[in-house]
Amino acid sequence: MPPSQSEIQEARNTNIGRLFIRAHRDFQLRSIEKLQALGYQDISTTHATVLMYIDLKGTRIITLAERAGMTKQSMGQLVGELEAGGYVQRMPDPDDKRAVLVQFTESGQRFLQDAYHIKQAIEAEYIALLGEDGFLVLRDLLARLLETSVREPIE
Repeated sequence: MPPSQSEIQEARNTNIGRLFIRAHRDFQLRSIEKLQALGYQDISTTHATVLMYIDLKGTRIITLAERAGMTKQSMGQLVGELEAGGYVQRMPDPDDKRAVLVQFTESGQRFLQDAYHIKQAIEAEYIALLGEDGFLVLRDLLARLLETSVREPIE
């Protein structure tokens, strides 16, 4: 007997992939709302994601593109927008003179500090919803899942 419409809908609502995507989107929207409240009107969810992928010592554009799952050209455009906003700068890569590293500027460093405080505030909201034990279990289980990730970890 084929599944009913309600069974199909229930399966869609509890699909782990969809739940991951929806949880990620919730975190993004909470972050952007709080960033905008601090005056970061020029930061979109896409910009915030790019900033998340930049290592503290700098990252090549090709590496950022791979981490974000986009083309080098698209990443270059986003980096250009962040550069225009004063958050990042392109510097020569000391390991390869043909390459450049995207690094945080002083404004980018301030953004990172504010983003860290926002992350803490969102975690506090999640703790209020799940309880501290529930939040810690969720975080630890997600970390265990990602230990076998096929993607390069973000440093």
